Amino acid sequence: MTRAWSWFFSFVALATLAFLVAIFVWQSLPVWHHEGWTYLTGPKWFFRQREFGALPMIYGSVVVSVVALVLAAPLGMGAAVFTAEYLSRKPRLAVKVLIELLAGVPSVVYGLLGILLLRNWIYELFARFDLLSGDTLLTAAVLLSVMILPTVVTLSDDALRAVPATQRRAARALGLTRSETILHVSLPQARRGLSAELLLALGRAFGETIAVFLVVGRQDNNLPERLLSLRPLLESGQTLTSKLGSSETNIGYGDPLHWGAIVGLGLILLVLTGALTVLGTGFGKRSDA
Repeated sequence: MTRAWSWFFSFVALATLAFLVAIFVWQSLPVWHHEGWTYLTGPKWFFRQREFGALPMIYGSVVVSVVALVLAAPLGMGAAVFTAEYLSRKPRLAVKVLIELLAGVPSVVYGLLGILLLRNWIYELFARFDLLSGDTLLTAAVLLSVMILPTVVTLSDDALRAVPATQRRAARALGLTRSETILHVSLPQARRGLSAELLLALGRAFGETIAVFLVVGRQDNNLPERLLSLRPLLESGQTLTSKLGSSETNIGYGDPLHWGAIVGLGLILLVLTGALTVLGTGFGKRSDA
């Protein structure tokens, strides 16, 4: 009986996901018919001229999320090594609880702190580059790195703790120091779990809305001439979530084409976050221990 209920609820979850994807695809059909694949690659978004290109928003989401992960990963993994390898059980749990409390802070609070503190700090730090304001892609990335830090720390700690203690004892018995054991035993054997947590944290970063919306500046069509140019990081930009959270969602509801373009952004975001989650889960199920 328990197995039957488990299968039933799993089917309900999968059916709900499939229904959501179908709704998104159906609602976005007008923009796919109007723009074709240029909807994904188009560099311009002018809804009054009925021109819809999602590439600047995709670029903004990728840049903000990747920079946030680059900033959060070293700090988060370092904290995880400390909690998993150096602390005893009770202090480790206390530190993990304190870190995970960061995940319980509402995103709008992070956004307000970003407006009050981080925006001015970024503006003053990079004043020599003639910034128009502190609302930049970099500001959103730094703020987002703080928000995904609990995810990185918690999942990294779990991956390291999954390495059998016998492996550590065997390494120490062979004469390795604690640092050498961490570098040559724990980290290599936990690499799949660590890769999984990076992917899951990246997916978490892609989906954040309110905090990014408040500090990213929401400037459309911010796309660099060169893909690896860093200048757009110091300019206002737009992400998939900030566009979806803006008033344009309400404006576009009465126009099938405009509404289809908005829903299409949601479909792109759903595909990106879903792919990262599936990849992260797949990595996490495999072990090198």
